[in-house]
Amino acid sequence: MSVKLHRCSVMWARGPHPCWRVQKALDEAGIPYEVVKHPPFPRSRRTELEAKSGQRKLPVIEFEDGTTLREESKDLAARIRAGRLAGPGAGPAA
Repeated sequence: MSVKLHRCSVMWARGPHPCWRVQKALDEAGIPYEVVKHPPFPRSRRTELEAKSGQRKLPVIEFEDGTTLREESKDLAARIRAGRLAGPGAGPAA
């Protein structure tokens, strides 16, 4: 499964940063992904993300079929680590 990780463009931010938390979980799980950078602020500049996901918060996972998944970063990272990252066409995700 190849996914896109929509995250802020502050790639140097580590530790408790929400985007980094999810990226690290993808790395640890060995899930291939492409990074799509968005401006960190103001959120009003994230028009492309809003068109795809219906909202402007990051991080967002985009699946191959174009569907998106947005959860709080701790929940999303836990889902990835538990092996429950799946898009709508790939069976149950929760």
